[in-house]
Amino acid sequence: MDKAPQVKLNSTAHYFLEGLNDIGVEYLFSNFGTDHAPLIEEMARWKKAGKAYPKVLNCPHENTAMHMAAGFAMATGRGQAVMVHVDAGTANSAMAMHNARRGRLPLVLMAGKAPYTVRGELPGSRDNYVHFIQEPFDQSGIVRPYAKWEWTLPSGVMTKETLRRAHTVAHSDPMGPVYLMLPRETLTQTWDEAAMRPFPAERYGAVSAGAADAAGVAQVADKLLAAKHPVMVTSYAGRNLEAPALIEELARLAGIRVFEAGPLYLNISRASPCFAGMMPAIAEADVGLLVDVDVPWIPKHTKENPNTWWAHIDVDVVKECFPIWGFASNARLQGDSTLILRQLLEALKAKASPAFRDAAVKRVEAMKREGEERRSSLAKQAADEGKPGAINPHYLCAEVSKAIGDEAIVINEGIRNGPIVNNQIMRTQPGSSIGFAGGGLGSSSGTALGIKLARPEATVVQMVGDGGFYFGNPSSVYAVSKQYKLPILTVLFDNSGWSAVKEATLRVYPEGDAKATNEFNALLAPDVEFTKICEAAGGYGERVDDPEAVPAAIQRCLKEVRGGRSALMHVRIPVL
Repeated sequence: MDKAPQVKLNSTAHYFLEGLNDIGVEYLFSNFGTDHAPLIEEMARWKKAGKAYPKVLNCPHENTAMHMAAGFAMATGRGQAVMVHVDAGTANSAMAMHNARRGRLPLVLMAGKAPYTVRGELPGSRDNYVHFIQEPFDQSGIVRPYAKWEWTLPSGVMTKETLRRAHTVAHSDPMGPVYLMLPRETLTQTWDEAAMRPFPAERYGAVSAGAADAAGVAQVADKLLAAKHPVMVTSYAGRNLEAPALIEELARLAGIRVFEAGPLYLNISRASPCFAGMMPAIAEADVGLLVDVDVPWIPKHTKENPNTWWAHIDVDVVKECFPIWGFASNARLQGDSTLILRQLLEALKAKASPAFRDAAVKRVEAMKREGEERRSSLAKQAADEGKPGAINPHYLCAEVSKAIGDEAIVINEGIRNGPIVNNQIMRTQPGSSIGFAGGGLGSSSGTALGIKLARPEATVVQMVGDGGFYFGNPSSVYAVSKQYKLPILTVLFDNSGWSAVKEATLRVYPEGDAKATNEFNALLAPDVEFTKICEAAGGYGERVDDPEAVPAAIQRCLKEVRGGRSALMHVRIPVL
């Protein structure tokens, strides 16, 4: 007699945890709500049974969770999962979704969805006041402008395929965040284990950008071989840790001036003779390379040469997320910039004549002298310490640079003081400088935690203005730092306001009434004791008003961080 078929039922939440394991998620950055009861129950069951699932990091605010996932992705290239509460948590995540999309960072944002049954028709039905008020007509619309992909899990039987699809889209070049909604009734459904098919990466995985067409590379090489004033402008090539050394080798071989425009990563050692600074000077360029860059310069303020021949090498040449972009190029090579630059280097080596090499060496020597002059000018700016209550940011950053060493990772959200951070804090090691991709202030705190999670041995230094610090939900950040033992150093520039607002007004109305009356609506509360926020979560805080106290204060803060707790150095710079 035939045996009865064996049926083993598990909840959708069970298969959801299996699916997270299948796609390699290591961390679940979470801000749970009533919609997650089935997942919380299943996690408890798994923990009791000794089964492994992604480590949950509970974050008091979604901004922290999202930017931690972003920082981890920056440091590793591996996207993680974020779990938030229905429309409210999605709304709190929207700014970070914008930043992640602009930074091309893979992460899977998942939100619960208010139960759709009202009278107990299904397990997980509405049983709370908020279940009636937290269901908008279009929850996905909150983050749709920033998501590469969005969906609602329609049935538990689709759980593993859905998670694989989300992960694949997020990690396919150009990478970016995705959004998935999980109805509570769906999470409570039970399904036979036999109905759950596997969706392995080797059959359903992400697609990576590749090399370029050989003819296109040859065209760029021929232009460089004939160039007299070649330049390169880059921003995020350094997300691949092999890129900085490759860019330096190419620049030395061909005598190329390399500018970092709004750098999101370190793209070339800033001690290199070929590094030409952060403000692209392109008026004399006859051949130019745009390499992984979104905004190479501000056209309104940059003198361009209409005869420059430009090649654009980028994982995202078209900039499909930008309604208007505006930068012309003669050759467009979309792909992995590291692979393409390696192709270009090989082509140049094969064709380089002695005359070409000699001319390149002379250009590099000239660049070296220019770099020495630039660094000498920066040193003069840093020599002015400022005065009590108005410490010079150049001096502050130069002292930080001396203290932290080459291996420290600097996260720059200085905004108005961001260029000073980049210029005065010398970075030479791949991965040691992280910039600001989007327009949503408040990213650097969570990013610093995420990088520290990925690189626990590293000293992670956050440079941030008081305006950006407010946006970063610092009480949440330091609570997470304490709970999960992720010490970071925060250096806070306090000018009591938003310089960017004032300066934008002056750029548009240089002699307007706002200037005449000094009314810019950019001042914030003066004399806020920011150190108390860090101290409230067991961290170390120190306010510095006297320039003479800066070096010792930096050392005390570093000692605390290296001893295991976060430190906040609150520095008074000239008031807005």
